[in-house]
Amino acid sequence: MGRRHALGNRPLVIGRSNECDIFINDNSVSRRHVCIEFRGDAYYAVDLQSMNGTFVNNVAAPERRLEDGDYLRVGNCIYRFLSGGNVEADYHEEIYRLTIIDALTEIHNKRYLMEFLDRELVRAARHGRRLALVLFDIDRFKAINDEFGHLGGDLTLRELAACVKKEIRQDELLARYGGEEFAIVLPETDVQEASIAAERVRKLVAEHPFQYAEKPYQVTVSLGVAATSGTEAICSADLIGRADEKLYQAKREGRNRVIA
Repeated sequence: MGRRHALGNRPLVIGRSNECDIFINDNSVSRRHVCIEFRGDAYYAVDLQSMNGTFVNNVAAPERRLEDGDYLRVGNCIYRFLSGGNVEADYHEEIYRLTIIDALTEIHNKRYLMEFLDRELVRAARHGRRLALVLFDIDRFKAINDEFGHLGGDLTLRELAACVKKEIRQDELLARYGGEEFAIVLPETDVQEASIAAERVRKLVAEHPFQYAEKPYQVTVSLGVAATSGTEAICSADLIGRADEKLYQAKREGRNRVIA
């Protein structure tokens, strides 16, 4: 993470062969996967008939002109194209962003979640306010991976994150906790309000039309909700433990439900 490749006028090939200009030792990448070409005044990403395709900003791109800030996905690897302006400043800003954003789902990662939750718990205790945490994960995610492969599983995670993100307000946080598990932090929210928000998320996911390789499939989630009382001092590990306990209760009671 954080390696920078300067582009010149000659074509640059990315792939799994050690003869490529950028070598990626990952089975999701073809031996010669994609070529970055300079054409007059712009750079283009040209897919080299790779097995899993090349994507720019999560859209399949057999051939695509690259614009400043575009994301280039090659198998399981993600690059960002920076041009013009102050590339050095953009580069360091992107390195920081990479440390707090989950590359697959493009929402915040566990590291940022823990920092945010610790900060909000301190603020809630200081002002006597409540704070809620929702933990949820995908029901029978292994079956999705078994049917569609890991690329289908990755698409499911990305699409679910994008779907739920639309429901998150500016002062709240959606993060990937790990694997197929996600978390939502809801400041100034009691357990009843958090349960209503969690139910909206459950229904949103259950009704979302997921599709991979032109085959539709349904995804459901189980959710556990926990909240502070507004008067207690509690650490993030304890609050996560409470929400996690309710999440597994939801699993035991049949999945696709909210337990608070």
